[in-house]
Amino acid sequence: MSSGSHHRTASRRYLDDDFFRPILARAAELRVPIYLHPTPPPPAVIEASYLGNYPPEVAQAFATSGWGWHIETATHVLRIVLSGVFDRFPDLQLVVGHMGEGLSFMMPRFEQVMSRVVQLQRPVGEYFRTNLHYTFAAFNWTPTFLNLLLQVGVERILFATDHPYGSMETARAFLDRLPVAPADRERIAQHNAERLLGLGT
Repeated sequence: MSSGSHHRTASRRYLDDDFFRPILARAAELRVPIYLHPTPPPPAVIEASYLGNYPPEVAQAFATSGWGWHIETATHVLRIVLSGVFDRFPDLQLVVGHMGEGLSFMMPRFEQVMSRVVQLQRPVGEYFRTNLHYTFAAFNWTPTFLNLLLQVGVERILFATDHPYGSMETARAFLDRLPVAPADRERIAQHNAERLLGLGT
C-alpha cells in the first residue's frame, strides 16, 4: 500500500505544471493515488479576493476553511482536467477531500460550458468519475453527500474524518445514518479504499 499527498508549494505551481510530470508519470505507473490537500491561497489571491470590510480574523477564515481552501483546491483539480493530465496519464488517480471541495455542485455547469471549447480525449465529465475519488473529511452533511453521490457514484466516495479537525465519532455517526443500502455503506467505509490503495491484494 502506498499513496502520496500534495499541497501547493511555495513556488505556487499547480500539478498541471510540466515540473510535476515525472512524479505524475511514476504515480500512474505504480497506481499510487495522490491526495490533493487544501492549503492557504497565495498572498496575492488573498489580497485580491478575501480581504474586505471586515476584521482580519474574518478574512483569515474566509480565505481558508470557510471558503478559500475549498474553492482554490477545486480550481486546482479543474486545471488538472483541462490541461490534459489525465489524457497523458489515464491510470492516475487523485483524491480530494471535503466531499469534493464543491466540485459536485458545479460539475454539470462545468461540463456544459467547457465541453464546447476543450479538446480532450474523453468527455469532460468522465474524468471526474474515473480519475478522482472523494472523501468525507468532516463534511458530514447529507445533502452535500447526496449531491456528490448523484454526480460520481458510490464507488468513488471514501470514508474520512479530517483528523484532528473532525472526530471519528462524528464521521462514523454520519456514515451510519446515510440513506444508502448496506452494501453501499460498506463500499464507502472500506471496499472503495481497499480497491484504490491495493489493500489485501
